[in-house]
Amino acid sequence: MHELRKDPLLGRWVAVVSDSKSPDDYRFPTEETKETSCVLCPGREEETPPEIVAVREGDKWWTRVIPNFRPILHVEGDLGRKGLGMYDKMNSVGANEIIIDSPEHNRQPEDMGVEQVLRIIRLYRDRVADLEKDQRLRYILIFKNSGKGAGAAYSHPHSEVMATPIIPKLIKEELDGAKQYYAYKERCIFCDIMREELRVGERVIFETRDFFIFSPFAPKFPFESWIVPKRHGCAFQDITDSEMEDLSLMLFTVLKKMRRVLGDSPYNYVIHTAPNRIPRRNHWHTLGDDFHWHIEIMPRLVMMSGFEWGSDFYVLTTSPEDAAKYLREA
Repeated sequence: MHELRKDPLLGRWVAVVSDSKSPDDYRFPTEETKETSCVLCPGREEETPPEIVAVREGDKWWTRVIPNFRPILHVEGDLGRKGLGMYDKMNSVGANEIIIDSPEHNRQPEDMGVEQVLRIIRLYRDRVADLEKDQRLRYILIFKNSGKGAGAAYSHPHSEVMATPIIPKLIKEELDGAKQYYAYKERCIFCDIMREELRVGERVIFETRDFFIFSPFAPKFPFESWIVPKRHGCAFQDITDSEMEDLSLMLFTVLKKMRRVLGDSPYNYVIHTAPNRIPRRNHWHTLGDDFHWHIEIMPRLVMMSGFEWGSDFYVLTTSPEDAAKYLREA
């Protein structure tokens, strides 16, 4: 089994796989080939791990959820927390799932219409709600890697679910920042950001009945945008049916706008939601008040340099105000 190790200086966890790669395993082809089919396509279901859930109409499936072919985290087993001298480690218990976003190999959900995007969002909600029941798990992250430049393992449209026995460092920093702001002002920082952005307007891309999308004041990446629900809530899985319909329209529209402005550039999006409160229910005293779930969309337009990697200090080659203007007008 793989293992999780904790960095004692920064407090972050990393996964160390049991079957280490050799240097030759990191040499990739210089030319990218355009696939027309793959193991995630219809007709090859017997070649994938056993299906977890799917959305079907008759004999046709619209989207499927399967375990990852080579999972970093495994559902089986216990955490096995232990010390190794001054270091801490545990077994890589969790979940690592692939959500196949489209039955068509070279067609993204937004190209199939709003209804397909809605099917995907419903699956996102259902997977979080199901995995939250496992008391070994502390955090559930849903994300999409689109394109090799964004880390996609397959060219077929897909998203992924990673459920971890720890709260990842970046998420914990966001939770702590929101909690500190609430302790000082007794207001949700995300709600305050939303009010300020809607008041100023120059970084707002567009808004719907239940959501708004904007370019953050100080993002990490050019053309980064955030989708924030107008109704305060800390947990994505608490989204209502009408909000899911509205979010589908929001995500459908912004992905279309991004393609018009940026072409087929690789991108990631992630859903930041509340951690699993079941194992430590009494620990999260103000989480329902201070945190606000949201989606972060990050086009991968520039390569990170040693400065960014070494300092966590980012250089933006397009201002958030200009990025919002380009996307707003697309």
